[in-house]
Amino acid sequence: MLGGMGVAFLLTPAVALADPCKAIPDRGPAPAHLSPGSTFRGPVTYVGDGDSLCVGLAARPDQWVEVRLADFYAPELSAPGGREAKQALERVVRGKTLTCIAGRRSFDRVVADCRLGSASVGDLMRRAGVAEGGNGR
Repeated sequence: MLGGMGVAFLLTPAVALADPCKAIPDRGPAPAHLSPGSTFRGPVTYVGDGDSLCVGLAARPDQWVEVRLADFYAPELSAPGGREAKQALERVVRGKTLTCIAGRRSFDRVVADCRLGSASVGDLMRRAGVAEGGNGR
């Protein structure tokens, strides 16, 4: 039988400590197919925050590309509006197929211009009413 602490623990949502996107290694070169100017396409498999997501190039997480949106700077998750920005990005793109053009590398991710159809993801976020305000601005 669980006491109050056990029930509280079970009802507390888990916090993801690391993203599952592993196509770009933490150290070492990025794969050639993700070099600046290259185009990649796939469904959004994961949303990390209001301006970071994973594009799945295959079913395995080692083929999921972590993308930092080049044209939108969301508030950090811990800042006011950060959680709402993440939820909005999930509504806008989760499970949908994006076409992205890789830019520079930023840690274990690529900064990219991504589009859903003919619209940029940044424009879609602004149309959804999400205010910018992250560290990129």
